[in-house]
Amino acid sequence: MKIFRKFTFDSAHFLPNVPDGHKCKNIHGHTYHLTVYFEGDLDDHLKWVIDFSEVKNVIKPIIESIDHKLLNDIEGLENPTCEVLAIWLWQKIKADIPALIKIKLFENTTSGVIYEGK
Repeated sequence: MKIFRKFTFDSAHFLPNVPDGHKCKNIHGHTYHLTVYFEGDLDDHLKWVIDFSEVKNVIKPIIESIDHKLLNDIEGLENPTCEVLAIWLWQKIKADIPALIKIKLFENTTSGVIYEGK
């Protein structure tokens, strides 16, 4: 069975490796929408894959570490494209919840990334 949980956070960033004149070279912000997916067997006794509270307890401090922050100042996010941020989030979450199978990260309503740990 697959389950998911959604989170939202706001962060600023700039992309240092894009050419001069590119709009993303300047500091700007996004309201990110993160959906995390988990897969596992339904627990016989509890009748769930994972406790949604456990998911929140793991992800909330990760989100708090980047919410309303300049992503470029976070270790591992010096060039924080949406793709790099998705990999960074994956590594943090997967370390505590191995059942993670997919991340969807939208930086706005029309653009985002899907990452499945590959």
